[in-house]
Amino acid sequence: MTAPAPVPPPNAAAVRALEGRTSPAQPPPPPPGGPRPGERTLRLLTVAVVALCAALLTGHAWLLALAAAPLVLLALALPRTYPRRIETSTTVEPSRCFEGDTITVRVSVAHDGGAVRLDPGVTLGPGLRLDEVVVGPSTVTLRHTALHWGRWSLGPVDLDVYDAGGTVRRTVRVEAAEVAVFPLATQTTFTPIPARLPQRLGEHASPQAGEGVEAIGVGPWVPGERQRRIHWPSTTRRGSVQLHRFAAERAADTVMLLDAFSDVVDPATGVSSLDETVRAAAGLARAYLRTHDRVGVVSTGGTTRWLAPGAGDAAFYRIVESVLDVRKDRRFDGPGLERVPRPALPEGALVYVFTPLSDARMLKVLRDVQARGHRPVVVEIPSGYPRVDPGDAAGELGLRLWHAERDAMRFALRDSGVPVLRHVVGEPLDLALAPLLSGPVGGRGRAG
Repeated sequence: MTAPAPVPPPNAAAVRALEGRTSPAQPPPPPPGGPRPGERTLRLLTVAVVALCAALLTGHAWLLALAAAPLVLLALALPRTYPRRIETSTTVEPSRCFEGDTITVRVSVAHDGGAVRLDPGVTLGPGLRLDEVVVGPSTVTLRHTALHWGRWSLGPVDLDVYDAGGTVRRTVRVEAAEVAVFPLATQTTFTPIPARLPQRLGEHASPQAGEGVEAIGVGPWVPGERQRRIHWPSTTRRGSVQLHRFAAERAADTVMLLDAFSDVVDPATGVSSLDETVRAAAGLARAYLRTHDRVGVVSTGGTTRWLAPGAGDAAFYRIVESVLDVRKDRRFDGPGLERVPRPALPEGALVYVFTPLSDARMLKVLRDVQARGHRPVVVEIPSGYPRVDPGDAAGELGLRLWHAERDAMRFALRDSGVPVLRHVVGEPLDLALAPLLSGPVGGRGRAG
């Protein structure tokens, strides 16, 4: 496993723009309206006031000259005109991207009056990292890196517009833009097939005879059949025309059921179970879509979200976008969360359940799925072991109970005929799915 690439430090302009503004719990208060003194004006006035006070207290007249010098500089620097009308426009490229991609935000400023100087203050949104800020005469360019999947706000930008001398400034707020960051799909190529395939053309061989390419036997020729598939050894041995029999090729219906009841963070690695759940489901969905199957998704958490199975490349992005709001639904209780909408589970669909097995409510969801005639496949997303300090007898006892509860959940699932597969983070999902390739999933003898 290769070491991650080092993260480049942000440039000096980015550090200045983020000063005191990184990831606030609430958006910053709106900036004051109208013109007000800039930092240069305040510094010169401070020097003049301190020198004037010193002259009055000490009685030294030469200190008055020290007080007059900054006032003269301030008088010379004060602008004759300053911007009174400021308009901004924002472009975000791209508005949809994957984890690790760069997001560029360009803020253009139009104003009246003479030349100005721009000084941005950036409120960084969650799931993003600000790497670079480039300030031009009338534009500000921000370059972010998307760290985690989700629907994120880039955060507002408070833009200080100074006159050419830097003595008067006005602040305008550029409202935040929203970007959709898609998860990086886990590497997957295996596509196990269900025992019952719908009557749709596809790439999976079914037990029924048809016009596929996989031979399933030999049978006598019936008048009206094409003879280009003659099995000559059998024909010679039996003295009558014998033809190859081929399996019909059908497409599968699959549903990815995501456990969003909780988000467990591994104490050792900091890996989020919800992140890995979505990445693994996205990888498996993409593998099935490549074989022209239909894929749907159901997420259970604060709100039950679902998308009916669809096919094609566009279906992958619809599936991912349907689960981007999962992070916003962080309620722990809600009515009817244990029941999956009936249209979300077509007849004969193969249901994959991605879960860290940390919430007993998922057992109720699985029982509901089984009651409708589906045999789900559970893909366990490991969430790490809770930390226990050495010598903590109560903590060790709690850890043993935690292990016992997880083992009981696995036993209850396997006892009811549900296969439980364990996906190791960082490894291809194919390693976990390999036991399902011995035959159709959901048929007789596939208790897991």
